[in-house]
Amino acid sequence: MTRSPRTAALYGVSLAGLLLLSACGKHEPATPTSPPAAAGTAAASSTMAPAPTPAPGSTAANKAPLPTVTPPATAATTAATPAAAPVPAPVPISVAKLTLGSAVNAEHRITRPGNRFASDIKTIYASVATEGQSRDATLNATWRYLEGKGQLVSSISQSIATDGPAITTFKVQNPDLWPEGKYRVEISLDGKPVAQQDFEIGKR
Repeated sequence: MTRSPRTAALYGVSLAGLLLLSACGKHEPATPTSPPAAAGTAAASSTMAPAPTPAPGSTAANKAPLPTVTPPATAATTAATPAAAPVPAPVPISVAKLTLGSAVNAEHRITRPGNRFASDIKTIYASVATEGQSRDATLNATWRYLEGKGQLVSSISQSIATDGPAITTFKVQNPDLWPEGKYRVEISLDGKPVAQQDFEIGKR
């Protein structure tokens, strides 16, 4: 094939253009470049270093919160002190019962009670039961013969100290025969009459 000089020149330009276009469409591998200094600084600043432990005695250590310590409660605050039981007032002594009889047991209790006795009986007992408390009380038994206008037969006193019920026994004795008739025994406590009982002595 015969080409003219102009056609050859255009052909050469076209070929050169194609080669240039091919060269422009090629992608060369990018040469790695070092990251800019600013990026490296940013990366370094994004990684936080652990905070330094404050040295003992430093200001930071002194400002650290201290644990709250609750002192142990004393017995006075944890348990209420039991109130002292009120001391009961002493109950004054008083005479509860008067019993007459002709015999008593070891506890001074009347074993043969009665209000009428034979004239030949030797001993007559008066048992006085008391209640309450006393450190120095005085009981008195006064025996009288009523037929003889209240003639005094005997008057006996006993001191009594007790913290509760007690029995005090009085007695009158006559080795001879008792005069027949009516009698009375009167009991007083610290000088105040508190009980009395009549009885009679006669033949069997």
